[in-house]
Amino acid sequence: MAEQVATIPDREERQNIAGCVEILAGLRFEKDLVRQFLREDIMKESVIYQDIVQKEAFKLISRQLKRRFGDIDGSLVEQVRNLSAEQLEDLGEALLDFSEVADLVAWLEQQ
Repeated sequence: MAEQVATIPDREERQNIAGCVEILAGLRFEKDLVRQFLREDIMKESVIYQDIVQKEAFKLISRQLKRRFGDIDGSLVEQVRNLSAEQLEDLGEALLDFSEVADLVAWLEQQ
């Protein structure tokens, strides 16, 4: 399967299919076997993989925000939900320095 995926000429399509194949292969085979045949860097570029990473990062950040500030305004939650995975990682670091919700608002305004 990996050989077939490698022959797809369109880079974006190849990355997306490779990501899907790796996810599905992970349901049936051991991680080491899957990685032996499919390159992890291709999967990381897949929109499916990126979506999964973004959703998991959002879940973690939203739990951290709730623990730090309690319930926050729904519009702020939506702004956080719309951040990329990379921005969520940055927010996770910045959150360590926040002392009030206003710090979150200011950080979001800079994005």
